[in-house]
Amino acid sequence: MDQNEKKLKTIISGRKIIARTRGNNHGPITRIVSPSNRIAELIKPFVFLDYFKHDGTFEGFGLHPHSGIATLTYIIEGAVNYIDTSGKTGVVPPGGLEWMKAGGGAWHGGRGKGTGPKSGFQLWISLPPGIEEEASESLYASPEEVKVQGNVRVLLGSYGEAKSPFETPASMNYYQVLLKNGERWHYEPPKGHKVAWVYPYKGSLRAGEIIENAELAVFESSETAIDIEAVGETAFMFGSAVPHVYPLVLGRYSVHTNAQALEDSEKHILQIERRLIEDGKLSFT
Repeated sequence: MDQNEKKLKTIISGRKIIARTRGNNHGPITRIVSPSNRIAELIKPFVFLDYFKHDGTFEGFGLHPHSGIATLTYIIEGAVNYIDTSGKTGVVPPGGLEWMKAGGGAWHGGRGKGTGPKSGFQLWISLPPGIEEEASESLYASPEEVKVQGNVRVLLGSYGEAKSPFETPASMNYYQVLLKNGERWHYEPPKGHKVAWVYPYKGSLRAGEIIENAELAVFESSETAIDIEAVGETAFMFGSAVPHVYPLVLGRYSVHTNAQALEDSEKHILQIERRLIEDGKLSFT
């Protein structure tokens, strides 16, 4: 191995990859990470990730509840109608975001608008004690409000001078990154960001070893920098965070840090459901 080869090997190395998953397909939706599996334990506070991709009519997700988490929906192609129990309705266009901090309980839903191609991601973030039972909050960001620096679109947290339009409950970053074939990206994690993962939904990556298309890779727990090289025209989602040190106590649509918080929030969810039924608003209209 000559000196140039040694240098290249150093550049594209970094944190070791300790786990991989392709998730499970459910029609147009790929459930990449779920709170009940091992990957969620490795990358929490990121506890759920769905990728949806469909050409045609997309029914999406009917009105449903959450508690103990914040959800972030990012639309890449197409547009999605939304509704939530804060009383908001509207459309998230391509490049737009929906942020819902469910807290002690909220309902929301979304479905595709029109018949063209649609794709995007929904991420769940586990909330810490003191926040997991707070009042819910729903916020929306237009494509113009989602800041970009270089090849990085900042969905949560910050990158250089670019910052997300939303405040997160703990220190974390969540990006969409676009790279040309052979282009490299160097990431210096903020202090305490020992959690890191990557998911290429277009093309493949090299980070010491190959990460195939549609494969989520988890990096070892460390604050070491990460170096990534594109294999082909590549688009990927990337997350890093300070670890969420609390257990994941699961309900059907909820993730809490303890059983009492889950019980209290599920009672609140039922109260909201009764009110929706009384008002004739339980269906997505």
